Amino acid sequence: MAKIGKLVREVEIKSDINLVYEIYKHKPNNSTVIGPIQGCDLVSAQWGGSGFVILWRFIHCKVFSVAGKVESAKEMVEEVDDELHKIVFQGDWRSVGEMYSLLILTINIEDMGHKKLVIWTMEFEKVNAHIPDPTPYLDLLCVVVGDMAANFLKRL
Repeated sequence: MAKIGKLVREVEIKSDINLVYEIYKHKPNNSTVIGPIQGCDLVSAQWGGSGFVILWRFIHCKVFSVAGKVESAKEMVEEVDDELHKIVFQGDWRSVGEMYSLLILTINIEDMGHKKLVIWTMEFEKVNAHIPDPTPYLDLLCVVVGDMAANFLKRL
């Protein structure tokens, strides 16, 4: 029996929330200068709006695969909300495709006044109850956004 799950993580950033939002909206390939990300290519449509498809390549941990192996994930941007600084990706993650029949990632970037947050939400459906939650992939997203924000702070 399939199991539906949801994971949420917050990453506090020091950089401008608009900068981080614009990177994910218009130039996610700029995140390839960060750690485990090896590449990000536009597959179809145009950067910035709903419907564009991107292919990520990244080196991941050994939880789901061989340590150091380059994995890939194809994602379509389903929703872009400039007012809420929110982007929704529906993933076709090849490396986890046999384990999850559904994988939806949402990034929200919020300025709470006293702190700025990137909030990642991962909704997933496991093909069976014995499959582990995709926590390592959510951890990877949090590391990348934290490193990206710190990297841009150094440039300012």
